[in-house]
Amino acid sequence: MKIGIISDTHLNIPDNRLEKIVDDYFHDVDLILHAGDMVEREVLDVFRGKKVYAVSGNMDPDSVREVFPEKRILVIEGRRIGLIHGWGSPFGLEEKVMREFDDVECVVYGHTHRAMNDVRDGILLFNPGSPTDQRFAKHNSVGILDIGKEIVGTIIDLD
Repeated sequence: MKIGIISDTHLNIPDNRLEKIVDDYFHDVDLILHAGDMVEREVLDVFRGKKVYAVSGNMDPDSVREVFPEKRILVIEGRRIGLIHGWGSPFGLEEKVMREFDDVECVVYGHTHRAMNDVRDGILLFNPGSPTDQRFAKHNSVGILDIGKEIVGTIIDLD
C-alpha cells in the first residue's frame, strides 16, 4: 500500500502548488494522511475523492478541530500508525510525540515544517515537512509511506 503524507499546508483553499503535488506525487497513492495545520477543511478537497485521514494542529481553527481529533491510531495493512501534529518547541518533539502512542510501528507528525524519516527505538518517525511554508525549513517537502513487509518512508523534496 502506498500512502501520501502531508502536513502544515497552512492554506484556506487548495492552490496551484497543492494541485501540482497531487498530480505529480499523489496521483497513484491509496490514501492520504494529513498531520495537521491544514487551516481550513476545504484544503482536503484537492485529494479528489481519495480516502483522507487527518488530525488537527495548533494553527487549525475550531471548525477543523470539531471534525478532526488531535491524534489517532490507524491500522493499515495490519500495521499500527500513530498520527499527530505536535506542539510547542521543535526541540525534543520526536520524544514527545512518541510518548503519545503505545504499540505503534510508525508515528507520523508535523509541526516543525522540517522533514524527518528516522527509526528510533524500533519506531519509524516520519514528518513530511511542509509543502508550502519555509519559515522553519530550507525546503518544502511531502512524503510517501510504502507498507509491505516493512513500513518504508520517502521524503520528496519539492524545491
